[in-house]
Amino acid sequence: MRTRPTLHWTPPPDLPPATADLRPVTDALSAGGVLVLSGAGISTESGIPAYRGEGGSLSRHTPMTYQDFTASLEARRRYWARSHLGWRTFGRARPNAGHQAVAAFARHGLLSGVITQNVDGLHQAAGAEGVVELHGSLARVRCLACGAVTSRRDLAVRLEEANAAFAPVAAGINPDGDADLSDEQVAGFRVLPCADCGGILKPDVVFFGETVPAQRIERCRQLVREARSVLVLGSSLTVMSGLRFVRQAVEADKRVLIINRDPTRGDQFAHTRVSLPLGTALSSVAGRLNLPVDAQTTPRPTP
Repeated sequence: MRTRPTLHWTPPPDLPPATADLRPVTDALSAGGVLVLSGAGISTESGIPAYRGEGGSLSRHTPMTYQDFTASLEARRRYWARSHLGWRTFGRARPNAGHQAVAAFARHGLLSGVITQNVDGLHQAAGAEGVVELHGSLARVRCLACGAVTSRRDLAVRLEEANAAFAPVAAGINPDGDADLSDEQVAGFRVLPCADCGGILKPDVVFFGETVPAQRIERCRQLVREARSVLVLGSSLTVMSGLRFVRQAVEADKRVLIINRDPTRGDQFAHTRVSLPLGTALSSVAGRLNLPVDAQTTPRPTP
């Protein structure tokens, strides 16, 4: 279950210090069998903010919970109005140097897999294959009644037609793809039902308070079992959905390495934490391994 997000976390004083030394990361990738676990921090250079850290969206925004979404039409109106506006920006985001480096590591056989906590699809857009989307994807929409899965692009077209006059100015965009709007700005927004059965539509993502599908969790656990080491990229590991895989790796005597600007809840388990911008760090590692980083990306449909 993704619990309600922690707004503040104070690192304990005995956490190991961070470093700028990328040699352990380079050595791990050189040996191969690395499982990447990525979080919101890898997408900040694509213009998508992180939840935590300096400028993190949780300082001003609490993500929608599953309980609120399913219980209230007004909550769904607020979510879809904000998400519809946010999708116009979010859906145009492009992979950055960090995503491209991860894709290069995968192409050259250095990774055993990629698990992402992100819902932005940027790893796949950079060319990475077989990515496990732990929390789902904003590119899909699911009906809670009949289970039909449709594309977010198609829903965006329907919402544009139903809300032709909707054009508020947002205060900002959040990591879960919605925009900061006031209650007054979302009033009157028309929420659409499933085109097949009239049921409630929900983005195919795991909201806070919702359980990650058991089959997906087991797939991630299997990837940890198969990996030689785990490389955490841009995740605070504040919630258990990601931290559990770090703990599993440590229990199996697998090395854990973290690249994150701020302290994380996994630092106590890690061999090292590198405090550098992810694009810079991963590009540097790729260079040390003499790997070309392909800047070509898979086209994404216009939102």
